[in-house]
Amino acid sequence: MEQLERERAASGGDGLNVTRRIANDLGRAIVTQRFTADTGFPFESQLCEQYGASRSVVREAVKMLTAKGLLRARQRAGTVVQPEGSWNLLDPDVLRWLMERDFSIDLLIDFTEMRMAIEPRAAGLAANGASGPQRAAIVKAIDRMFAAEQGEDDPLEADIAFHRAVIEASNNRFMRQFTDLSEATLRFSIRRTNAYAGVSRASAIDHRRVANAIVEGNARGASSLMRELIDGALRLLLEAGGHPAHDSF
Repeated sequence: MEQLERERAASGGDGLNVTRRIANDLGRAIVTQRFTADTGFPFESQLCEQYGASRSVVREAVKMLTAKGLLRARQRAGTVVQPEGSWNLLDPDVLRWLMERDFSIDLLIDFTEMRMAIEPRAAGLAANGASGPQRAAIVKAIDRMFAAEQGEDDPLEADIAFHRAVIEASNNRFMRQFTDLSEATLRFSIRRTNAYAGVSRASAIDHRRVANAIVEGNARGASSLMRELIDGALRLLLEAGGHPAHDSF
């Protein structure tokens, strides 16, 4: 019981439980290459001592990282760090840790290209089948973007809320799995693309055009306008990264 109380206290006020906090700390250490296949990974007893946690808590944290592809348990070899090619890059935590290490514009380009394959289609689906509350959420996000232009809301949070609302309104169960992943990366990419464009925030007017098409049930227009939004960001990233621009597809 005392051990449990210590573990609860160790979680602090950030809302993370002890297992999650340890997994977050170790995951970041792996992705930032503090732990590698060459340097090795700490023994369970070392982690228990370091974090003042029980073996069960440490084991659960290691299991979380194993599920993300960062670690692997091997007989007679203990827990070993996996190469980046084995990591689950679609896991929001892994992606967030990647973005926190040395900045890679190529990573943002790869992700934005994936957005090109998902969000325009999501906008079209939303135009065809979004519910009343889902359409209202999209409109509310646009209102927040305009409020942000007046300094009355956070421009980043409002922009992210719009893209989340559109993906949710697609009502595609697989696309909806993309929302947390999208948010994790948008927190980095929006700032970068806005900086490259020489603006402090995304255009609320351009985003409203997408929203209007969705609300009006114009699937083709919503898809095309969303594609233009993301393609503009992609072109900025390609130019900043020294990559040749490509035609929109």
